[in-house]
Amino acid sequence: MDPAVSAEPEPPRHDFRMPALGASAWGAGVAAAGMGPSAVWLLVALALATVAAVVGGSRLVTAALLLAAAVVASTVLRHTSVSASPLHHWAADRATAELEATVVSDPRRVEGQWGDQVVVRLRVEGVTARGVRQRLGGTVVVLGDPAWSEVALGERVVARGRLAPSDRAEEAALLTGARPPVRIRGPDVWWRASGALRAAIREAVAHRPADQAGLVPALVDGDDAGLPAAIEEDFQVTGLTHLTAVSGTNLTLVVGALLLLARSVGVRRRWLVVVGLAGIVGFVLLARTEPSVLRAAAMGTVGLFAFGPDGRRRGLRALGVAVTTLVLVQPALAVSAGFALSVLATAGIVLLGPPLSEALARWLPHGLAEAIAVPTAAQLACTPVIAVLSGQVSLVAIAANLLAGPLVGPATVLGLLGGLVGLVVPGLGRVCGTGAGWCVGWIIAVARHGAGLPGATVGWGTSALAIACLVGVCVVIAVVLPRILRRRALGAALGVGLLLVVLGVPGRIWSGPGFGWPPDGWVLVACDVGQGDGLVLSVAPHTAIVIDAGPDPDAIDGCLDRLAIERIPLVVLTHFHADHVDGLEGVLRGRRVSAIETTPVLDPPEAVRQVQQIADAARIPVAPASYASARRYGAAVLQVLHPDIPVPVSGAGDGSSANDASVVLLVEVAGTRILLTGDVEPPGQAELARLVPGLDIDVLKVPHHGSAHQDFGWLASLDPEIALVSVGADNDYGHPSPRVVETLEQEDAEVLRTDTGGDLAIVVDSDGAVTTATRQ
Repeated sequence: MDPAVSAEPEPPRHDFRMPALGASAWGAGVAAAGMGPSAVWLLVALALATVAAVVGGSRLVTAALLLAAAVVASTVLRHTSVSASPLHHWAADRATAELEATVVSDPRRVEGQWGDQVVVRLRVEGVTARGVRQRLGGTVVVLGDPAWSEVALGERVVARGRLAPSDRAEEAALLTGARPPVRIRGPDVWWRASGALRAAIREAVAHRPADQAGLVPALVDGDDAGLPAAIEEDFQVTGLTHLTAVSGTNLTLVVGALLLLARSVGVRRRWLVVVGLAGIVGFVLLARTEPSVLRAAAMGTVGLFAFGPDGRRRGLRALGVAVTTLVLVQPALAVSAGFALSVLATAGIVLLGPPLSEALARWLPHGLAEAIAVPTAAQLACTPVIAVLSGQVSLVAIAANLLAGPLVGPATVLGLLGGLVGLVVPGLGRVCGTGAGWCVGWIIAVARHGAGLPGATVGWGTSALAIACLVGVCVVIAVVLPRILRRRALGAALGVGLLLVVLGVPGRIWSGPGFGWPPDGWVLVACDVGQGDGLVLSVAPHTAIVIDAGPDPDAIDGCLDRLAIERIPLVVLTHFHADHVDGLEGVLRGRRVSAIETTPVLDPPEAVRQVQQIADAARIPVAPASYASARRYGAAVLQVLHPDIPVPVSGAGDGSSANDASVVLLVEVAGTRILLTGDVEPPGQAELARLVPGLDIDVLKVPHHGSAHQDFGWLASLDPEIALVSVGADNDYGHPSPRVVETLEQEDAEVLRTDTGGDLAIVVDSDGAVTTATRQ
């Protein structure tokens, strides 16, 4: 027999030409966005390079340069059209205007400094400003009152308000202080149908617990308006955030289920293509035609290619086409983190998904193998970019995706089916919704348990070397993993290893002597930072507000590490004495800090300058704490009780005015009232007694480390169950004063001290009972 005939055909090689063209277009978009108006010189350079490539006869290089030039030209034209628009100039002048426009996004309610506002995007068709009426286009973002929450996507409205500049290149202006909209015409029939289906999906799961009722619509069509903040935090820590927003995975699951249904009833060949295209269009209408949805639709379509015949080659080609088209149509996507994650996740599914699925299918059912392979491949491909964005790597992300992945498909399909059936038979729709709720219940449990583990994430540098090392690790895993998973024994061993990660064994080992810390249900920890204050208020998983930073950066950093704190929405520095602010750099190490608030008394001035320099270097805004303000951060509500000083003042200049100007906070969290007092002295305490008579609290942070300089009548009147004294061992000040401890104990308060107990935790159990725990 002829060997040439008997030999098995070689598998087709990968065709990287189209991905190379896509990379060229993407890179040009990034460069043009960074250069701004100067990108016109890049366009000239690309034109000259294209001429040279044509002369040289290289077709691929010529095509890459032409696409790059097209993207740069598109960016320059968009920038020019926006900057030349009368809307742009009127916004710079803060002119009042009346807009005729079409609503192009669903309204979203956000919390503002002066109350709730509604954010919605409009596509402008006509503008009247300063007595001039013009027909023109452009996108405007409305910041309006709650009446805007009633507008529907596709509706034509008249909007009135004050224009303001936008910091986003694709937006012509903002419309602030918008009055209630005047409706001109309702949405078209397809938008009404889409809205009805979204409402039916929400109704199908409305009877389920709040976390399930919020997650199912987010999973099906990206409707995350009802998703609890705590679930979002858990999903972020465990690498499951792609489930709570519209992504290519959503489209792949929905359209894939539709194609399977079509096959089961005998649809074949070109009619399957028609069904698939109809499914894609329907999904886009359901999830809304915003740039992120169109991006997800494109990437989801690529994902469908990946698991078809000759998936890798066709998927790579489709990925290149999708990237090129999206960047040409929407150049701003080139610098979008969501776009980068979407492209990399899709590339991971195309390149790594099929070999992983084939390896697992040797000893697992085919459907289960694909359900595990897709999220694993996507997560592995995205890990370096996630590290760049967050400065950390999740140790539980792959394991969480493996555990959650098999139920994502059933939850998505059942949720959509519940909406479709619910339009006709609401009761039957709720039955489907119940099934979807059961599925997402498991996903929520995985996220909640994984996020609560010590060591769920580790800090990772964002330098070029650190990211290059992480890329290398991911490439090695991508090459080795399919070989391991082909063998049942090795695959099972790997599964056990991942299970150990989910159970938190690495985190417990790395925690060393802190095993079992922090305790479940902790709401406040007084860190053992020596002679000073460093308090940590839990507001969400791995997220806390820090009140004072102590005298030593290493001490407060170590305490926050033991608590696995990664995000800090607010740091409050009660006053500028060294034992409260010198540890600030330790608070910032490897954590995302959003804002710093301080006392308005800027004394001593050298410490004020030090804090401002540290904040400026980290690009963190600093502002005085606003008297009488009350704000919610996750599970906690903070109210500033003291001092009542409307504008910053310099104080005595030698630090003597700092203590009594301490920011005093009343915190309510998990049904527990906590008073955090800084170093406030008797005059300030008497002012508090006058302004807030009969103050009733559960937990007191004793003022000024238990100094004898107290208003003892006020101290006793607080009647706390627990009193925390943050104090250094063998200090030279005699803190805490025996009289202070005696006064509190006479009021039946449990007095805990950091010099004898180490880190002190306030714990609230599921029944609301308040207890304490210590870590020495």
